[in-house]
Amino acid sequence: MRINKFLAELGIASRRGADELIAEKRVTVNGVLATPGTDIGETDTVMLDGKILSHKIKYEYYILNKPKGCVCTVSDEKTERPRKTVLEFLPAGAGKVFPVGRLDYNTEGLLILTNDGELAYRLTAPQNEIPKTYLVRIEGTITPNQLNRLRAGVEIEKGVITKKCKINVIETDKKYTKMHLVLTEGKNREIRRMFEVVGKHVDFLKRTKVGELTLTGLDRGACRKLTPEEIFYLKNL
Repeated sequence: MRINKFLAELGIASRRGADELIAEKRVTVNGVLATPGTDIGETDTVMLDGKILSHKIKYEYYILNKPKGCVCTVSDEKTERPRKTVLEFLPAGAGKVFPVGRLDYNTEGLLILTNDGELAYRLTAPQNEIPKTYLVRIEGTITPNQLNRLRAGVEIEKGVITKKCKINVIETDKKYTKMHLVLTEGKNREIRRMFEVVGKHVDFLKRTKVGELTLTGLDRGACRKLTPEEIFYLKNL
């Protein structure tokens, strides 16, 4: 098993985060500094910051209805006044897990947290095109031409064009418009930036589904373990 996958499956960090730990020379295998290409087996001794890591992995899976006003990181040390993180909503006794993908500070909704690096990769890898559904509310109305531009893909920065997406208007009047939007990718602040391209401001954004997994019965800020059936479903998306 590749060392970054091993660290991700232990819930130490995502694969990218594991690569950063390796680059910082904090990981050794059998007393030798690990490299991104290091493979390990069950008999190898892996250490992080001088502490031996167990090969025994107990996977945990949670679903959170993320509220606004918190960040999807393990810690928020880059700001002078650290903000609340999504880990603070986990139930007592939860193990070391990390968020799968990100919802920005002012975005609400469905967030999965786990220490299963393989599942996290499956759900976030762009080539897998896992559909994620959002409730979007914008100020004012939107024209059919603007909707078609968004559906076809727009350039949100030089050379970066969004993939085709599905958008359906579900409610509208002169003050606001509500839509369901389905994406199969997850660029930084993608939806807000998409609407900015067509001159519209998103004033509410909530992820409501990952595949067919929903937030049914889960209040804002509430968190629970995924059921075995839900875990099986996500692993087979």
